[in-house]
Amino acid sequence: MSSQPVTLSRPVRFFGFASAGSLRWTGFGGVLLLAAAVYAGAAGMSGVLPFAGGIAGVGLVVLAWALLGGRVLASDTPDAGWLKRTLALWCGPLLAVPPLFSGDVFSYLAQGAVAAHGFDLNVVGPQQALGSASDIVGRVSVYWRETPSPYGPLFGAVERVIAQVSGGNPIVGVALHRLVEVAGLVLIAWAVPRLAAAAGASPRVALWLGVLNPLVLWHVVAGMHNDALMIGLMVAGVAVALEAVGDRIRWWPLAGGVLLIALGAEVKVPALVALAVVGTALARRRGRIGEFLLAGAGMVVVFVAVSAAVSLATGIGFSWVSALTTSGAVNSWMAPTNWFGFLVGGVGSLFGAHITQTMIGVGKIIGYVLTAAGIVVVLRSQWTGRIDPVRSLGLMLSVVVIFGPVVQPWYLLWAAIPLAASLPAGRVRSVLIALVAVFSLVLPPVGGNFSGRVGLLVLAYVIGLAVVVAAFFGLRKLSTVD
Repeated sequence: MSSQPVTLSRPVRFFGFASAGSLRWTGFGGVLLLAAAVYAGAAGMSGVLPFAGGIAGVGLVVLAWALLGGRVLASDTPDAGWLKRTLALWCGPLLAVPPLFSGDVFSYLAQGAVAAHGFDLNVVGPQQALGSASDIVGRVSVYWRETPSPYGPLFGAVERVIAQVSGGNPIVGVALHRLVEVAGLVLIAWAVPRLAAAAGASPRVALWLGVLNPLVLWHVVAGMHNDALMIGLMVAGVAVALEAVGDRIRWWPLAGGVLLIALGAEVKVPALVALAVVGTALARRRGRIGEFLLAGAGMVVVFVAVSAAVSLATGIGFSWVSALTTSGAVNSWMAPTNWFGFLVGGVGSLFGAHITQTMIGVGKIIGYVLTAAGIVVVLRSQWTGRIDPVRSLGLMLSVVVIFGPVVQPWYLLWAAIPLAASLPAGRVRSVLIALVAVFSLVLPPVGGNFSGRVGLLVLAYVIGLAVVVAAFFGLRKLSTVD
């Protein structure tokens, strides 16, 4: 049987739905509707319409993305350049909206202001340093006003520079943070096709599933989470390093790739697992356990050296090491390791025992053990050649997210991006696609706290769903192909 790829003689209709071009403009229409709804709410429009419009816009983008994926998976779509241009088109309106889906960027602004005022942002919280009367502190979620920054020294330096350049102007500060995260997205878009090539996967599928997906739009462009900078540096570093570890090791590109990964870990520490991936790929060239241990030790030395250099060069210092667990101060309901504590604590409360927090702590310890064990299993599979380095990265980050003390919808991107560049067709990839779609709909784009307004939110979802269903059937009638 021939192993040559099958070339379709003519475009295949994906379940009779509209052409790729129509889906592109449907997604763009959804983004415009979301942006319009956000500005309508900001202008003082009350009632259900701003919420419903935002939810309908989100739904239209997810619908267009999912149907476009059917064409990508059926090899019935334009090339990778077309997908990148579609990404740029869909990102456009989101570059001009206020922060959506999360207010974490205001925490970044406050932490930067703390550093700009001469305080240690990894030790002192915004309210303690700036005072409760500060306008920027008032924009920070009440959960994080008194907590120091949990991020690495590189991002701490970025926060401080933005605070200094913006002069405390929140509009300028938000725009600068968005610019930083879009730069991370550019790195991701550059690296993903290269990772797919290294893993023997389809670059187009990788771009659609890993870069064009709604989670990227919502939480990188609209939400401005620093995960984009972390992931961008990490995957770019892995792409460069894996290309350098070929038939002949090219040491300077390898060093450059390792440096990029280490810098990604100076934003958020989970990027550190990519060093294990590169070290294992390097050690497999000779297949000796001694080489594996030597490569592992070398990666640790590189990370320590880069951490020291960045900490000293930026003036941030080393207090960030002790602040890494800060984000776990709030009990994340999405973290599976916390479910144990919630369940046992809930049962205990029926008998007058207040043990929820204690049991959550036990669950976190169990999670750390499972994370370490999972990483060992994945690295062993990579070492024995059962999985490629890119999939190894995605699986290790999956373990870190699933068993970590905190889970947020955008954390799925840590694993989804490398997995999109490495998973073959099958059930696991289908599950990943479903998770991306579901997590893209978990958070409403606007509205913040809906306490006392649940009925309004439910009605908004009903109206939004009706718009998406109408679009669904409308697209079925547009069965022409590009």
